[in-house]
Amino acid sequence: MASLIRRFIKEERGVTAIEYALIAGLVAIAIVTSLGTLSSSLSTAFTNIAGYITVQAKSSGSGS
Repeated sequence: MASLIRRFIKEERGVTAIEYALIAGLVAIAIVTSLGTLSSSLSTAFTNIAGYITVQAKSSGSGS
């Protein structure tokens, strides 16, 4: 039983796959977080642009 436990502790074949999985998970979390922030910023920017265009259209008259 002791030799089985020692062999299990020394086993390193799956360690690399686990490391890559953890890195991929962290990258995915970073991408999702940045897309959420970017989405909010883009929404605000387009709202501001639409407001500016509306104000300019009203101040220029009927357009003719």
